[in-house]
Amino acid sequence: MALNYAQGFVLLAISCMFAVSHAETVVVGGSENWRYGFNYTDWSLKHGPFYINDTLVFKYDPPHNVYLLPNLWSFINCDFRRATLLANPTQGSGEGYMYALNNWRVYYFASSADSDCKDGMMKFFAIPLPRRFP
Repeated sequence: MALNYAQGFVLLAISCMFAVSHAETVVVGGSENWRYGFNYTDWSLKHGPFYINDTLVFKYDPPHNVYLLPNLWSFINCDFRRATLLANPTQGSGEGYMYALNNWRVYYFASSADSDCKDGMMKFFAIPLPRRFP
């Protein structure tokens, strides 16, 4: 039985709603939150995979922050010169700072406070995958 355009559109819309409804909200670091001395690269590898439309929640106290680094070189070297500040030191309190992984790309996250990135391991990357339909 062939579907007409209206039936196909309704089926596509329902599929899209299903995919969005399965997006997760993930607290970065779990119960450890976003703090100095915790290995977030290890955490992200164990927690993953992440999926498109998942939301990361960064909960932290000052002086920490959240930056999006532009590339692998910046990530490896903790170079914040071309990075984008996502959340300042006060935005991590309460419910935390929320960031949605809306695209299929590599996201490099780090904190620039003091030696958070280099010595404190406050950096990780995420590559969200498309969700599979049932």
